[in-house]
Amino acid sequence: MPDNAALALSLLSPSAVRSRSRLLYEAGLRGELAHFTIHPETLPALADYVIETIRQNYPTLEIPFHARWRHFVSVGQDRWGEIDASVRWPSGAARARAAYDLAITSVLLDAGAGPNWRFTDPQTGLVSSRSEGLGMASLRMFAAGAFSLSADDPLRADAEKLARLTADDIAAGFQVTGGNPLVGLEGRAALLRRLGETVLARPDVFAMADGPRPGGLFDHLTSHSSDRTVPAPAILAALLIHLGPIWPGRISLGGLSLGDCWRHPLIRTGDASEGLIPFHKLSQWMAYSLIEPLQWTGHKVSDVDGLTGLPEYRNGGLFLDGGVISLKDPDAALIAHEPGSTLVVEWRALTVALLDAVAPLIRQKLGMTDETLPLAKVLEGGTWSAGRRIAREKRPEGGPPLSIISDGTVF
Repeated sequence: MPDNAALALSLLSPSAVRSRSRLLYEAGLRGELAHFTIHPETLPALADYVIETIRQNYPTLEIPFHARWRHFVSVGQDRWGEIDASVRWPSGAARARAAYDLAITSVLLDAGAGPNWRFTDPQTGLVSSRSEGLGMASLRMFAAGAFSLSADDPLRADAEKLARLTADDIAAGFQVTGGNPLVGLEGRAALLRRLGETVLARPDVFAMADGPRPGGLFDHLTSHSSDRTVPAPAILAALLIHLGPIWPGRISLGGLSLGDCWRHPLIRTGDASEGLIPFHKLSQWMAYSLIEPLQWTGHKVSDVDGLTGLPEYRNGGLFLDGGVISLKDPDAALIAHEPGSTLVVEWRALTVALLDAVAPLIRQKLGMTDETLPLAKVLEGGTWSAGRRIAREKRPEGGPPLSIISDGTVF
């Protein structure tokens, strides 16, 4: 029987997200879930809807990965690309560390903004909301040196500076006012403070070639690479193990905090991990976002499909709005739910499993393979955009079909 520490480490993996989500999906097919019914016969039609969305977004089918970098593009202009091109980087590694600093802090600031928040880009005057707005706001904060200790080197996130950030600092950068509220403001600030504290505590990981900064993870990953190749699940493992302490204390096992991990009574394993189901949504979103900077420096990233689809409200909303799953009690859509509720856990698990189910249908219909259209591109092309599109068709404000009470650290 594995000890508890080994069981905990096994839950800090995309394979555990996938396998345990599959357990709930199979329970749903048997009609055993408390809140959802699955209608698998509707998947081919949903695949057609996603393909239609893909062709609208990427007519040539040249689809990038689903990553934070997509949210730094506005009106066809790559705003990070503009900044990047203006800098004389001393080395490719220095450029990659800055990109890691930006991606990690930006993803941690990404959890749902709520329906009423807007960001006005001070440089272009463009107004955006939700993920695009959060991305642009975090990019402008980063570029202005809000996370740097040095005015002469603004494009960095120093751990010491992060550890001192306040909710007021985030509010200023994100233009938060009484009339422009941002959901989970204090939670975001606390998350970045814990990021700074965690990075400071591990100079062996985060300060191998520079001062302690999240971007030091680039040096850690490449120092452990074989033939300049980094497996995508290894990126996630590094994030979960070395940045695990940043997440609010929820469930621990064997002395390890399990982060974005929850309970469901139908997860039956017969050991100390009984009832536990991990999702690691923000960490996987971050892992996807750390792939491209590795590629920019000539490294290869293998086994991208080892990561899972992201169990958040756009992908999950696609399956609920698209009729692939339905609520057993329709009135449940009228109230807000805690992230740890059985309903939300089921919704997220079904999302992971259904993304794995719909991706092969999409590839088959497009005549592509898992190499030419990996899950990261299905998401981008793709299911996330289709989830947003169908939400706008069904609800004027384009919000998700279910309301989740967020503290800024889950979604």
